[in-house]
Amino acid sequence: MFSITVRDHMMVAHSFRGEVFGPAQRLHGATFVVDATFRRPELDADNIVVDIGRASEELRSLLGGFNYRNLDDEPAFAGINTSTEALAKVIADGLADRVHAGALGEGARGLTGITVTLHESHIAWASYERSL
Repeated sequence: MFSITVRDHMMVAHSFRGEVFGPAQRLHGATFVVDATFRRPELDADNIVVDIGRASEELRSLLGGFNYRNLDDEPAFAGINTSTEALAKVIADGLADRVHAGALGEGARGLTGITVTLHESHIAWASYERSL
């Protein structure tokens, strides 16, 4: 299996509901380093997994919709705890939609999976992996 990973980051504000979150129930900020890994069993006709430039642009564009926002105010997240795990899924699904729409080029149609990892710090991160 071949893979490439592109990286960007986003800064958000949010709060959580539920005693399990302790002080994170209050509004707080988070800066996430975001890795998006694209997988395929065979390289495409250009001998690549996917165009790294396009993958980077699409990740940056997708994260731009979250950057410097209070996720508690976003209708798409109403009633949802925007945990690191949940955000990883939202981003992976958004990238999958872009792959299916052709935004990463025709060669990207051969991708079989995406994994998105959000790094909260140098000691904690969460991922979501999905097939295409």
